[in-house]
Amino acid sequence: MKISIRRSRRAAIAVTLGSVLALTATACGDDGSGGGGGQGSEGSGKGKIVFWDNNGGVRTDIWKEVIADFEKANPDIDVEYVGISSTEYQSKVDTAIQGGGLPDVGGVGAAMLAGFSAQDALEPLDDRLAKSELNGKLNEDMVESMKAAGGGDGTLYSIPTSANNGVLYYRTDLFKKAGLEDPTTWDAFFEAADELTAAKKNEFGYTIRGGAGSIAQALDAMYGQSGITSFWKGDKTTVNDPKNVEALEKYAGLYKKVTPSADLNNDFTKMVAQWDSGTIGMLNHNLGSYQDHVKALGADKFRGIPQPTGPGGKRVQVSNPVDGLGLFKSSKNKEAAWKFIEFALSHEENSKFNESAGQVPANLDAAKDPWISEAEPTKLAADALSDGSTTIVQLPYYLPDWNTISKADNEPNFQKVLLGDMSAKDFLDTLAEQLNEAQAEWKQRNG
Repeated sequence: MKISIRRSRRAAIAVTLGSVLALTATACGDDGSGGGGGQGSEGSGKGKIVFWDNNGGVRTDIWKEVIADFEKANPDIDVEYVGISSTEYQSKVDTAIQGGGLPDVGGVGAAMLAGFSAQDALEPLDDRLAKSELNGKLNEDMVESMKAAGGGDGTLYSIPTSANNGVLYYRTDLFKKAGLEDPTTWDAFFEAADELTAAKKNEFGYTIRGGAGSIAQALDAMYGQSGITSFWKGDKTTVNDPKNVEALEKYAGLYKKVTPSADLNNDFTKMVAQWDSGTIGMLNHNLGSYQDHVKALGADKFRGIPQPTGPGGKRVQVSNPVDGLGLFKSSKNKEAAWKFIEFALSHEENSKFNESAGQVPANLDAAKDPWISEAEPTKLAADALSDGSTTIVQLPYYLPDWNTISKADNEPNFQKVLLGDMSAKDFLDTLAEQLNEAQAEWKQRNG
């Protein structure tokens, strides 16, 4: 009997939707900070607001810079920063939605947006943006991505800050020494992974993500090899298409053959640190780790390029969720919280944030700043997404269950695949069953 965390989460959402107005807000004092439940209020536009960073530890320093700039420009507003790791953020917000204690403003990326909006936790932002100086100054594709991810009603619940993209990082010094061509195709990728591996010398061709966040990366490698260009075929997902099964078998087969055994439990921070400090040929991550590699290796020892192409030069990759800032409905100081969001999305601040993060800015003026062309992976990613060379498989971020299905429900199963305790077909069939069920429920709910 398959009673998953996902079903428990769905039950929790149903309970929350029925009782959200009855929840007693957890007061954070008279300073205007947010609490859980209720409709909140505009507040005085002054006092204290609480900000939850959805990538705490990784983005802490740059957010503290933005906050310092904001407080200097707005001396009557104090921002309390709370850094929460990306792996714990969803559960912490879900707990606060049900029990109180939500912040005023927080990171709300597309992948978790539908789950939060389904619980009526987020303030609609269309009207605020329409009246803001930011109106017309944000990347429209990112705005539309946020609207599409919000659960199906076309409402904007999060203001986009950044777009990410999958990147294949590779050690140019190791490739040159081995006489290998750049891994711009999947054939060249697999060849290099073998050639660069000398396990007894602790040298490996690749590092695979087996811990938190492994599913999206595996899907990227899977669809990239199979060349399948749509996540859905009618009402059924394509994840367990035979071509995808074959592709996942090949990708998962890299584990321990050309990768370190520690990869089984590595999330992105451990995987990135391992690549930066060792002699591993290739790493799949995204634009966000570029600056880490520069600091660790120097820009002359590696490159970051778009995902490899398949037969015929066709590049297929899965969508990377747009990140953003959401205003929680329970905030008692929405006016001040909105001021913070506007400030963070201004040209200078959004540029500063994304240069540090190595991502594509949502602010159109920031996206024209010189550092974009100086950071090769960001420039190549922007080109690949705009020159027609890449087909994006859109992941179903609009499903309230997506984040739970792709993380809690299936990351342990993917580890079983890596260990050889579960077949790629059984893994993908299980994933497909859950996705098809979630899609059917979403369509029924949304007509």
